[in-house]
Amino acid sequence: MPFFLLSLAIIAEVVGTTALKFSDGMTRVVPSIVVVVAYMVAFYLLSLVLRYIPVGVAYAIWAGGGIVLITLVGWLYLRQGLDGAGMLGIGLIVAGVLVLQLFSKSASLH
Repeated sequence: MPFFLLSLAIIAEVVGTTALKFSDGMTRVVPSIVVVVAYMVAFYLLSLVLRYIPVGVAYAIWAGGGIVLITLVGWLYLRQGLDGAGMLGIGLIVAGVLVLQLFSKSASLH
């Protein structure tokens, strides 16, 4: 269950960040409300996750997953470019999250 909640927290954070792009510096009301609500949901869910997963590991997965997902949203939906170095960097982030998940005892639930 904690990893499911962490996934939802990542999705909420990406929704908030995407809305931030459309908020025009928090001057557009609806996207600004989406930003605030989505970040509130993301942090609430992250706080629940921290009951079970160490903070460093949870945050690494949350941040890494958010970076990868928002980069994909930017590339696919917002038509923002991603060069070879960017793709390599994203690949390294994914590799780091996988190493944490698959090989680190720090990621085990307590």
